[in-house]
Amino acid sequence: MFQLIGVDSVTAAKKAHEIIKLETNLAEHSMTRVERRDPDKTYHKMTISELNKLTPEFDWASQLRVLGVQGVNNVIVSQPEFVKNMNQVIKTTPLQVWKDYFTWDVLRHTSSYLSKPFEEAHFKFYGTILQGRKAMEKRWKRVVETIDGNIGMALGQMYVKKAFPPEAKKQVNEMVQHLKEAFREQIKGLDWMSEATKQKALEKLDKYLVQIGYPDKWIDYSSITIKPEDYLGNVIRASEFDFQRNIHKLGKPVDRHEWFMTPQTVNAYNNPTMNEVVFPAGILQPPFFDPKAEAALNYGAIGVVIGHEMTHGFDDEGRKYDSDGNLNNWWTKEDQKKFEKRAEKVALEYDQFTVLDSLHVNGKLTLGENIADQGGLLLAHNALLKYYQAHGNPGNVDGFTPDQRFYLAYARVWRAKYTPELQSMLIKVDPHSPPKYRVNGNVVNMAPWYKAFDVTPKDTMYVAPDKRALVW
Repeated sequence: MFQLIGVDSVTAAKKAHEIIKLETNLAEHSMTRVERRDPDKTYHKMTISELNKLTPEFDWASQLRVLGVQGVNNVIVSQPEFVKNMNQVIKTTPLQVWKDYFTWDVLRHTSSYLSKPFEEAHFKFYGTILQGRKAMEKRWKRVVETIDGNIGMALGQMYVKKAFPPEAKKQVNEMVQHLKEAFREQIKGLDWMSEATKQKALEKLDKYLVQIGYPDKWIDYSSITIKPEDYLGNVIRASEFDFQRNIHKLGKPVDRHEWFMTPQTVNAYNNPTMNEVVFPAGILQPPFFDPKAEAALNYGAIGVVIGHEMTHGFDDEGRKYDSDGNLNNWWTKEDQKKFEKRAEKVALEYDQFTVLDSLHVNGKLTLGENIADQGGLLLAHNALLKYYQAHGNPGNVDGFTPDQRFYLAYARVWRAKYTPELQSMLIKVDPHSPPKYRVNGNVVNMAPWYKAFDVTPKDTMYVAPDKRALVW
């Protein structure tokens, strides 16, 4: 990258070496990904003056003024040790290295929007070396991704008109209500949780804000100047717009209906600080959801996703937030210990799984997602049974029972291909388990799955009942 802006090869190599050294110095005092999953460890409220004491070499008040932040007296410092170390790194790192580092930072963030040599150099490392990809996406696809990432809600308005009719939203909302009812019954029937904690859990479940398809209010991008001949400029102006939009939120009431994904995104999320679950229209499409498909297929696919996001509010991280989204321990000490014991068993189960022969899944890093996967599969199956009670059981289709079709639909949505390079990177950084274990590592804990496929101790995937790991 430095050579592309005119730096000779020897000097460029020296600059690269110093930048790696700087980033390593900063990283050595960063919390691990597992530690960062614990909100109790990352919530440190401080005044600006207290923060300045941590970093005498960095004037935070001045920095906030430059950014246009006014009237803010308190901040949340997620990693105080990192900030303290940063102060030391500032003192010991030559000014020229900082200049080179920020030059590199600009290059790294803009290279995909610059001329072909920059774009190819960026892809060679982040695409090929890190992910094993052989070629870039077609230009039009890359540009659509840029639009999605910068003014995605404008694209979303076009998308939902074409891909998500009102009747589909109504059908998904009915499924959500079935899943909530299944979760309510599941909580009530837990034999390890006290009544006091159950009541708090039910209160949180009942207060879930569920958003489906697309937001009620769209973002107005009309103030952004878009120029056909200025690709990078368009990205910068969109970024500035988004930054200012966030700055203007300071000191104002929280908008509990704001979306943090675009409607066309094939994903969903649970936001614990809002006590909400959000399902964009992008994931409410086949193979996850088809308005014309039978119940077993929809409950086995999108039903599990809905249950997954609901369960996130009660996983090892989400359970620490109350019904209003505040970080507040609502568990009795005894129930908390029981939960942690059950969660530890899940973590140990996933620790045993490997990819590429020898790389182990990190059970603690993936714990929240694994608990949510379990809850999603359990709740969706219970909700499907309730659906059949109300509408009748269709029986076998193409030689498969309803339960078999349910689990096959679940497995189908996680079909995926990974390069070895991407897999080896994800196993270190992704809080999700590899798709194979999101399916095989999950179903072996579910009693209905054993019955559906007549799995016995003679079968490879059989796990004895006392060895199965299940939280909810």
